[in-house]
Amino acid sequence: QAMTFQFSYENVPLLFSGLTINTPGEMAGAFVAVFFLAMFYEGLKIARECLLRKSQVSIRYNSMPVPGPNGTILMETHKTVGQQMLSFPHLLQTVLHIIQVVVSYFLMLIFMTYNGYLCIAVAAGAGTGYFFFSWKKAVVVDITEHCH
Repeated sequence: QAMTFQFSYENVPLLFSGLTINTPGEMAGAFVAVFFLAMFYEGLKIARECLLRKSQVSIRYNSMPVPGPNGTILMETHKTVGQQMLSFPHLLQTVLHIIQVVVSYFLMLIFMTYNGYLCIAVAAGAGTGYFFFSWKKAVVVDITEHCH
């Protein structure tokens, strides 16, 4: 296997020994499959973040006195969020993490075929997935944060 980028559709191995691309139609099918796999990967990353936010439990507010101006005392409140280790949400996160790691390595190995078509499919799928899924990402601004 050459370690330079090439645009070929003949004798291109794809992840498994029995999975070899030999025709333009097979390359087109592989391109679409890899494109959607990369999109799925981006969607999975965002879905895991959303699930984590929804499953956070045991929210505690801790207040502590801090010195204020002119000898006054101000109360500063901190929010602590935790999750239980032996819970369904954490087990689900663990399974999804394993899937995410496996898919990411598959995408890396596909890119390492150095086949230009497949590399474009990985990049285009990742970009499209990011475009469709990442806009839902919430930006959290802590209004209690102080800049001195």
